[in-house]
Amino acid sequence: MDWERVRQQLEHALGFPVKTVLWPWEDWRRTVQEEQQTVESAQLPRSVLREDSVYFFVYREGQTAVLFHAQTDGVKPVERQLVELMLDVKYSQEHKSASSGSEEERRAGLVREWFRGQQELGLTQAEMPDALVSQLSLYSTKIPLLLYGDYTTSRRVHYTDLKKLLETFFDSELTLIPLTDKEWLILAPEKILSMDAGDERDEQQDDTLEDKLAAIGYGLHEMLESEWVGESHLAVHYPILPAKSLYGTVLQLRETIMLGRTYHIGNNMHLPWELQLEKLVHLIPESEKTSFLERVLKRLDVALDAETLTTLEQFFQLDCNVSETAKKLYIHRNTLLYRLDKFKQETGLDVRTFNDAVIVKIAILLYKVTKRK
Repeated sequence: MDWERVRQQLEHALGFPVKTVLWPWEDWRRTVQEEQQTVESAQLPRSVLREDSVYFFVYREGQTAVLFHAQTDGVKPVERQLVELMLDVKYSQEHKSASSGSEEERRAGLVREWFRGQQELGLTQAEMPDALVSQLSLYSTKIPLLLYGDYTTSRRVHYTDLKKLLETFFDSELTLIPLTDKEWLILAPEKILSMDAGDERDEQQDDTLEDKLAAIGYGLHEMLESEWVGESHLAVHYPILPAKSLYGTVLQLRETIMLGRTYHIGNNMHLPWELQLEKLVHLIPESEKTSFLERVLKRLDVALDAETLTTLEQFFQLDCNVSETAKKLYIHRNTLLYRLDKFKQETGLDVRTFNDAVIVKIAILLYKVTKRK
């Protein structure tokens, strides 16, 4: 259940602020017991009054009670009852949904626990036990995608709801494994590679595997942006046989998202084959990064202002094509040449030559990271 959206809806309907607050579970029980002498855990009321505030019980998360808080002078008795009724209905819907998918989620949870065990051992490669492979039917080739939902702590993404959403997008059954509260591993069937190529794409039969995987990833991320509240990051990998290489693949997908978030701020779709240079650069010791920048670009802040950074990044993205870059930046070709000449004068590096272009590309990756620190 998306409780953050419920909170926003309540706030909009009632016309006054409603905030999410967290209490220790025992404090919540004690507060209830102070107002009602005998209360069983299964019969806890939905709200309590404290001084000038009213607290509505939303759900329990371990030893924490998640509550909605509002000022009592803004809540009428009838509104309080309606809010309690609505929360009861929402909670019942979530409980029913959780029950229906409990067995499937339990099996996925076994894989999550196995993953954690391998991580604690510090392993980089591990084959899944046959028992786990059998329970989730992971013998056939799958397309792995890693989803990281950068949503707030007050928002709960339920396994069954997310799985239904993903299966609607892929129009196919898939395996969903929650690795952490915000990290989800998606194993889609290999057949979606052919399903993705509809009649309108008959003229594009020469699409590479990378093109098809990228199209799937971008399409899924676009859907998630419209259906989810909050930011999400997505990485996609080449098809694999989960029984043999699932653990190592997850580590690679995590690395892909980390590299994308580090070197390409604002881009939430991450493809490993587009981050190979970033991977190499990331392995360079910090002292060497700083030393390289000092040698290559001695006037960093002057040479790499916002306009120059944007110009060079577009220039490299378009394979150092002057005409296409000028069109992309909506500037005259001569204006672009002036900017490149100015950069050459300030740094001694001409990005229209291959060697200097490589050096500057690496320098920009390092500069963005070191400057951020």
